[in-house]
Order: sequence, then structure tokens, then C-alpha cells
Amino acid sequence: QVQLVESGGGLVQAGGSLRLSCAASGRTFSSTIMGWFRQAPGQEREFVALIRWSGGSTYYADSVKGRFTISRDNAKNTVYLQMNSLKPEDTAVYYCAARLSTILAVTPPLYDYWGQGTQVTVSS
Repeated sequence: QVQLVESGGGLVQAGGSLRLSCAASGRTFSSTIMGWFRQAPGQEREFVALIRWSGGSTYYADSVKGRFTISRDNAKNTVYLQMNSLKPEDTAVYYCAARLSTILAVTPPLYDYWGQGTQVTVSS
């Protein structure tokens, strides 16, 4: 079993920054892909970024490339999402997810565990 707990959301003005954290526990994560997704009201959950726990390779949605950075701290079993140059359209609930596979995936159903989500609101 895997437990994921997100934190770091909040209200920020357009152009500002936030850093989200996802604390993971319950198993070893060497063969895991960690992803960040977001869901705005009335919208489907969409992929934001992912990172391979082993090796650290990353992949981003085009909408956040160059503005968001995903990283991990192996010692703390924590994944981060640094969000810069935030826009009102980034407003959503952000979710951390774990995929128990080394094969990259950007589709929510292919992720095995999810956190409870953290709200990010960007005002114009």
C-alpha cells in the first residue's frame, strides 16, 4: 500500500510561484513513476508532469513546460512541483500519483495510487 500526502497549495497572484510537495510512504519507490495531475471545475483530470523515481528523468505537459519543474528527494521520499509564472488557467486541484511501473504514462487510469489533492488558485 502507498500513501501520498500533498501540501503547498494556496492562493497566489498571476506571475507568482508556489511549490507543491508530495510525501510518499508505504513501500520502496525505486521502480515507480511519480506524477502530478490537475483538475479544474468541470474539466477532466489532466497530466502536468512526471518523474522516474530511479534516474530522475522527467516529462512535462506542453502547457507547463518551461514554467513548472518536478523533482524528488530520495532521502525524504518526497516529490516536488515548483510552479513559476503562474497563470489564472493553472487554477485547479493538484494531485500527486504513483505508478508502479517504469513505463511512462500520462493517463490518470494508469496510475495506481493518488493523494487527496491540494487547491491552487491563481488570481488575475
